[in-house]
Amino acid sequence: MLIRSLAKRHILAALIVVGITAVGVRAAGQSSQNSDPPGGVTAVQPSRPDASGDEIFAELVKQNELRSARLREYSAVRIYAVTNPEGKVYAREIVRMEYVAPDKKTFVKTSEEGSPLVRHMVLNGLIETETSTAAGKEHHDSSITPANYTFAVVGQEEVGANHCYVVDVLPKRKDKYLFEGKVWIDSREFAIVRIAGHPAKKLSFWITRAEFVRQYEKIGDFWLPAKDETFVDVKLYGKKILTIEHRIDTINGVKGAALVEQDPNAVLASDNPKSE
Repeated sequence: MLIRSLAKRHILAALIVVGITAVGVRAAGQSSQNSDPPGGVTAVQPSRPDASGDEIFAELVKQNELRSARLREYSAVRIYAVTNPEGKVYAREIVRMEYVAPDKKTFVKTSEEGSPLVRHMVLNGLIETETSTAAGKEHHDSSITPANYTFAVVGQEEVGANHCYVVDVLPKRKDKYLFEGKVWIDSREFAIVRIAGHPAKKLSFWITRAEFVRQYEKIGDFWLPAKDETFVDVKLYGKKILTIEHRIDTINGVKGAALVEQDPNAVLASDNPKSE
């Protein structure tokens, strides 16, 4: 009974990641300004230092649409895990994910360990929901656009090698698939580098705190998810963490070594990833 109750709380936390994953390819799986723009569109130039949040996001949406058109397919090894802050693993799965534009995602499980109930209710449930969302079967508009959010620039920061605008993001409605937080946007390529926040609507009486961080990386000419972390405090059961590592290994038919040649800093998965 304890494990079943705990698993139910985790599936609620997983919905936060699903909401952000639904943005996934539209928000970050995109080519950089170094590629030849389609249709004669000029390459992105650095935005004005005093650009407003609305101006930055208008450019972000514009460039996302162009870049999404270039992303035909990609594959990744994903490592899903539910742990506590001390690192105890309750459940873990390694899955190969393949995306084919515009809306098809398939998942093949290659390894699993830990509680079967937590894997079934949390990890498998998360994968099933993401598959349905990508295909349009789950109609939740969680995209980071002016239709869903208001934006305010609060500063500029370096995130790794990326100079970013830091933008406060406020949802326009109370919706568990939307969030309140900050977005870091590369100032040259108008690509999302990092997202951090909490759900716009309380998930459950049992969830006293729920926060997430999503990080992106540039691989070759594309920006794709690198890691998701969702942190929750559950009444009676304490703190739990849902982690998804994304290890990209093929983009538009180009594999490992060729991607590294395009971007030496890319983090790529081996053909046989191992659990830590």
